[in-house]
Amino acid sequence: MQDNRKFCSLRRFVAPLVLLAIALSPLPAVADVVLGSWNIQNLGWDNDKRYDKVAHVTNHFDFLAIQELMHEAALERLETEVEALSNESWSSMASHALGRSSYREHYAFLWRDSAVEYVDGAVVFFDSGDTFAREPYSARFRSMHSGQDFAVANVHVVYGSSVGDRLPEVEALADYWEWLGEVYPDTPRLLMGDFNLMPHHDAWESLRDQGVIPAITQGATTLSPTDGRYANLYDNIWKIEGKLDVSERGIVEFPALFGIDHSLTLDVVSDHAPVYLALGSAELTLKPFASASLDSSLPAANDPEYCVDLNTSDFETLQDLPHIGPARAQKIIKGRPWERAEQLQRISGIGGGRLNDIIDSELLCNTR
Repeated sequence: MQDNRKFCSLRRFVAPLVLLAIALSPLPAVADVVLGSWNIQNLGWDNDKRYDKVAHVTNHFDFLAIQELMHEAALERLETEVEALSNESWSSMASHALGRSSYREHYAFLWRDSAVEYVDGAVVFFDSGDTFAREPYSARFRSMHSGQDFAVANVHVVYGSSVGDRLPEVEALADYWEWLGEVYPDTPRLLMGDFNLMPHHDAWESLRDQGVIPAITQGATTLSPTDGRYANLYDNIWKIEGKLDVSERGIVEFPALFGIDHSLTLDVVSDHAPVYLALGSAELTLKPFASASLDSSLPAANDPEYCVDLNTSDFETLQDLPHIGPARAQKIIKGRPWERAEQLQRISGIGGGRLNDIIDSELLCNTR
């Protein structure tokens, strides 16, 4: 390795192979892989994140580049959730925490072991010019189906106070692209992440001059608070045309999978939608979320006999209520007994509007 790059101390979270589950699963079809990239909005903070919903979206991909991982333990938890959901073994790795201030993030990769394997070269870019607030993180992987190697660089461009704050990092990606070619010679490269800049902006000119193009050119990936609307195409995958056999590309507008509006989605999942590429004969088929899929013994939330009791329902069941994630569910348990639903306003973040959403959901038992 040259002096202008260094290896990060990486930690891989490799779960045990569940032999029985694999033995009972059908053999994979002759296909390639679906690669995704997702900013999962402060994954690991105490922010009522619904890991079951995040895992459901994740399970649509064979490989996922993750931005805004705040704690490595959250990656372990997500890996555990998606393994339970898919009945398959997954692996992951994360960078060290990156950032210039007290706000620091990890980059992460998460992949399905039956479809993708890590090859080598996990490295955080040594940014001698200190251009990047969070230096990109890259590694080389291989499709288990086709044997195709590919290198992925995980990028989260600083948002700053204006578009002008983002331009130096985007313009520096042209030199970073050349550096990736030296680190992973003769390997198709992908820049995946949240670039906080539309793909048609002039700042991309130097990268485009090298033949690098965005996979996603239509639509938007940041969720507007208005239900069903998306604001900006900030998330993308940049690549050289023809280096990989791309059969599909797109944006996963995941709120529709859960049947929830954007205001709730912003609370418990993310403010960004993932982007993806399908390689070879792989296809991405969207699957509606059903909470019963995690435990068939649980009653469905739309069952007329089913309700959530603030005083007796367990930790997981409480999270069927709107705006109630793990942190607030724990606070409900600690605050027992509850005499009426209006008392939920004692919990930070539950105001009149959210309380009305909880009551209007008609999921509460004996609401007064």
